[in-house]
Amino acid sequence: MLSFLRLKHRLISGVPAACSIKDKLLLRGCDGISGERVAAPSGGLSGRFFGSLPEDEDKSGRPTTPWVRQVISGVDLMRHPKYNKGLAFSDAERDRLYLRGLLPPAVLSQEVQVERILLNIRSKEGPLDKSTYLQGLQERNERLYHRVLVENIEELLPVVYTPTVRLACQKYGLMFKSLPRGLFITLEDRGRVFRILKNWPERNVKLLVVSDGERVGDLGDLGVQAVGVPISKISLYTACGGISPSIAMPVMVDVGTDNEELLRSPFYVGVRQHRVRGDAYYELMDEFLTAVKRRFGNTVLVQFEDMAYDNASKLLNMYRTEFPCFNDDMSGTAAAVLAGVMAALPKTGGRLQDHRILFAGEGAVVACVAELFATAVATQTSQTVLDARKRLWLVDSQGLVTRERGDSSTLESFKLPYCHSAPECPDLLSAVKSLKPTVLIGLSTAGAPPFRFTPEVLQAMAGASQHPVIFPLSASVPECTAQEAYTHTDGRALVATEQRVDPVTLPNGKLVYPSQCTSTYIFPGVGLGALVSGCTKLRDEQFIAAADAVSRLVSDEELAHGSVFPSLRKIRDISASVAKAVAQKAYEGGFATALPKPHNLYEAARQSMYHPQYRRYR
Repeated sequence: MLSFLRLKHRLISGVPAACSIKDKLLLRGCDGISGERVAAPSGGLSGRFFGSLPEDEDKSGRPTTPWVRQVISGVDLMRHPKYNKGLAFSDAERDRLYLRGLLPPAVLSQEVQVERILLNIRSKEGPLDKSTYLQGLQERNERLYHRVLVENIEELLPVVYTPTVRLACQKYGLMFKSLPRGLFITLEDRGRVFRILKNWPERNVKLLVVSDGERVGDLGDLGVQAVGVPISKISLYTACGGISPSIAMPVMVDVGTDNEELLRSPFYVGVRQHRVRGDAYYELMDEFLTAVKRRFGNTVLVQFEDMAYDNASKLLNMYRTEFPCFNDDMSGTAAAVLAGVMAALPKTGGRLQDHRILFAGEGAVVACVAELFATAVATQTSQTVLDARKRLWLVDSQGLVTRERGDSSTLESFKLPYCHSAPECPDLLSAVKSLKPTVLIGLSTAGAPPFRFTPEVLQAMAGASQHPVIFPLSASVPECTAQEAYTHTDGRALVATEQRVDPVTLPNGKLVYPSQCTSTYIFPGVGLGALVSGCTKLRDEQFIAAADAVSRLVSDEELAHGSVFPSLRKIRDISASVAKAVAQKAYEGGFATALPKPHNLYEAARQSMYHPQYRRYR
């Protein structure tokens, strides 16, 4: 009878009866929003996923992964980044898990390992060397990698994310490793995309970051080599938002590239053809996104990344009612800029609708940011979006966008809502002098002329407002430096830049702290809120709520020192607050599926976070 029950137990748990006791290993599952099922490693039961045992379920209701059963050896354990602990395996674990003799005798704590990693990173000369070192760590020891990020996010954000990730993408073909961390879909895969999704080693995916590599900041079309950006975004979803890496999938949709240098390179690892557009592109994306919904359900969150504006807009319009989806370059950036301006209001005085805001830049992201501002004003007041747009102005390479301008009949469609009646202003300086804006947002690809915030532009801003809000946010060359913004406004400006910069000492000796305006304040919390609520869609009102949540976390002390964003050191608390705001809107709108609604959404978000501390194995 006992043998029969053991055999039945093995069959239920997914472990073959033929496996010996020595080949079985119980691993304690990680906490966090995961619900992960552990796949057997190569050499074991490849492709099989094992369910949890009923007696191992968490009776507290906390969303942790229960105990799972998996066939593995000591060497496999060390080679698996998900479970490897390096020298942190205890003596008892080394005996039980067949690791004795495979490691040096010293047992190091994870804290000591973190310290050693930081020393190694700081010894590297350039950011690309640091990035490569961190990638190697991620491939060896996933939990240690994420703990290093969580505890040092301010220092490592520019290494893991922009600007370094773009440099890494440029060299991706040369640096390619045998174990890429993303899923690759090509035009040759049409008709079998769903089967390809099933090849991914985790089946409980709840978040995808999808790119086609056409528009990678100021670098343009990088083709398949842009896969590094979705991979880095997943790392930030984990480090900043507490989303388990096991439920997140980076995806590269490779439809070719128009980058001739890459097509000629012998090391390019993508499809060697010019970029396919039109119906063939949308047919592939439709098959892929339909397969995603079929495979992972209608609450799977899809983030589009580094796509051309037209493609991203069409995909959002087509699928935003099918499952929650957004484009971080559009909605995430817009919400971050909105958060910074809202945080500045106590210092500048007035309400958001009282300010005249001038956006400088050529691309569609300018209009995306402006539109979220208009929607926010309309949401907070009795104004319509049309009325709210009247205080929002655009400057492109030809000057102020107006109806009186000679090319007004041929303007891009995204500029038309902000094409107001006003005297012609051929450049940024004349526009600032004419409009007297209180907020100046630079969103150009490169902050060179005609988008340069010259001393004359900055002085004109200082003349229009006691505390002008100046955000030079160009991704490559900023429209001006923080030092220049303070110098030419007598230290009165509230400044945020695209990259982190050091504090600035004013002539009077006062130290001011320019902020970093980054969508990292937004998208991890949005993702967490979407998963906590199980929402089936994402709306603009949720991004406005996210921006408001971030702005409220700026303390009076931070604002007094010139900061309009909270410290990134508190990013997990920030993400939990953003998640609360996003989830609340989902419940209010009736499109949340995680029922009943948690009594405390903030605590629900905090408790569901993945924590990268090592687990004890038995």
